[in-house]
Amino acid sequence: MQTQYDMAQLATVSKRSHCCRAVIRQSITDFIVEEVLAFTPSGEGGHVFLYIEKKGVNTAFLAQQLALFAGVPLQDVGYAGLKDRHATTRQWFSVKLEGKIAPDWKKFSSDTISIKAQHWHNKKLRRGGLLGNRFQLRLTEVKGQESDWLAGLDEIEKSGVPNYFAEQRFGHHYQNLQRVHDWFEMGKVPKRRHQKSLYLSAARSWLFNQVLSYRVQQKTWNALSLGETALLAGTKSSVFIVTESTTALAQRLATMDIHPTGPLWGKAQSPAMLTQQQEQQILLPWLAWQQQLEQLGLTMARRALRVCPQQWQWQYHKEVIELQFFLPAGSYATAVLRELATIKNARAID
Repeated sequence: MQTQYDMAQLATVSKRSHCCRAVIRQSITDFIVEEVLAFTPSGEGGHVFLYIEKKGVNTAFLAQQLALFAGVPLQDVGYAGLKDRHATTRQWFSVKLEGKIAPDWKKFSSDTISIKAQHWHNKKLRRGGLLGNRFQLRLTEVKGQESDWLAGLDEIEKSGVPNYFAEQRFGHHYQNLQRVHDWFEMGKVPKRRHQKSLYLSAARSWLFNQVLSYRVQQKTWNALSLGETALLAGTKSSVFIVTESTTALAQRLATMDIHPTGPLWGKAQSPAMLTQQQEQQILLPWLAWQQQLEQLGLTMARRALRVCPQQWQWQYHKEVIELQFFLPAGSYATAVLRELATIKNARAID
């Protein structure tokens, strides 16, 4: 299916977001991200974990520089996730140094790179090794009524936001989705394993977003009905089917202990992973994508339809708004911002 890919087409909960406007990333320090590991390094082993602050440097480039500096193959450098270049990010990397003399890491620092901490561990840092990310964001050129901004800030803290995959998941100008189209519908198979993984993730994310956008339009993105699959908060796979409507279930839903879910497409391995008839109807235009994902051996998973920023703090200064919050791994700060206002990005997303 050929289409025009655009996140702006996805529904928002708040209509206030259309009357409030602001700019993000005018400065490299307007968007600060700090990774939080899901575990504590053991203090021993052959992998050195480096907590690195970088400004205007993307993750892949820094991994290459670490490999060159340490004299190790690129595959011996690990990181838990990709971070935007147009930001100040504090990110964990691992370097395998078994049987090697550790370099003088002080010499690796520069004007844009500094090592904040280092620890030893017995395993490489893998994708998904994060508990989440802390964000410090500064919105500038703020336009709109103060009452609208304050109401939006309060609503996000109380109800959370739709847990959309954000633009960076889809590549510059959505090129990853175009590559999916070329692959799934025109037979142009990517040559590199890394590219295949990237495009498969983009395809599943896009299908999830379509389901979530429909649920937002129907005002059911934060509701559960009989037969739906719910997810226990703080987990990625603790799911169950709602078989009865109870006061206890409603209370758990209201307190964010459980969440409604949408599909990360693949072949279902259990009843809880089966898609609902409604989801199948929503994704009929993307049937070829569904079939390809199943044929390629991906397993169906479920993702929460909503996310509630934790440790939510803000300061309103008329033309500037400062935000601080924590999101679990896999959720995006830009998904929070799109519920708050129409945001102009002063820098391109990698």
